[in-house]
Amino acid sequence: MIRTEALTKDFRTGFWRAKPRRALDALTLSVAPGEIFGLLGPNGAGKTTTLKLLLQLIFPTSGRAELLGRPAGDPAARQRLGYLPEHPYFYDYLTAEELLDYFGRLFGIDAAERRRRAAHLLDEVGIGAERRLPLRKYSKGMLQRVGLAQAMLNDPALLILDEPMSGLDPVGRRDVRALIARLHREGRTILFSSHILSDAETLCSRVAILARGRLAASGAMRELLSENVRGWDVIVRGLPGVMHDTLAARGIGVAVQPDGAAHLTLGPSVRPEPVIAETTAAGAVLVSASPRLESLEDVFVRYIGSSDATLGTGGAA
Repeated sequence: MIRTEALTKDFRTGFWRAKPRRALDALTLSVAPGEIFGLLGPNGAGKTTTLKLLLQLIFPTSGRAELLGRPAGDPAARQRLGYLPEHPYFYDYLTAEELLDYFGRLFGIDAAERRRRAAHLLDEVGIGAERRLPLRKYSKGMLQRVGLAQAMLNDPALLILDEPMSGLDPVGRRDVRALIARLHREGRTILFSSHILSDAETLCSRVAILARGRLAASGAMRELLSENVRGWDVIVRGLPGVMHDTLAARGIGVAVQPDGAAHLTLGPSVRPEPVIAETTAAGAVLVSASPRLESLEDVFVRYIGSSDATLGTGGAA
């Protein structure tokens, strides 16, 4: 659905003797049909630049991009594409219904179908009676919801969303996450950029992490999160009191839970098998043993840190 090959963008900066600044450096990635793909990175990493290049709102210095098997910018691909910018801006004096009617006309949708789709989509994104108010009276979060509705108006096969949870309260974020998950179940492909890692961890099947314009890491979420085991959590019942001090002296955390079970916290250098054998031999009963894997935040910080160390001070801002 999306493919880039060595996609690169330089901007000229400075008034006198302007110098090129590389915002995106040889980005190569692909998004398969039916995926929710997350484009992650700190501010200035190149996420929005990438999305604008895919949409040909700006043009690459070098490299190429394809959408739905066609060159970026191809009208046939655009017809099957929905887009939500990071900061949607609409004409203040239109209502939400009038705005969707306007975009429906651009897509050549007949009047009756425009009305049906507008009503359905505004219901889906949680815009009620306010749909008849001018957009200048909307909050940022409400404008974001209207922007999502317009992105879906043409029943797109591919959705590109730039920070779709931006400006939403916790309830709004939950609703948008549920909407994205439903669209994914319908078979749509979704690419979204975000710096809210919990949303990406909940939704995405694969992610790419950008740092200073370069691809720092990419892959399936389960692969990225299972690279490093940060320790083990072992829960046992009936652990003799004498074992508490013995385990604590070896650097194993022991915490007694309200139900009387003991929660043993093992560091990354301690294997759980000997500890389980020792505690069960002392009369305890094993309840569970589970690894503590890296969170997406841990992976993000690790790759961003290593990328900064590699790139030094000469990369993209």
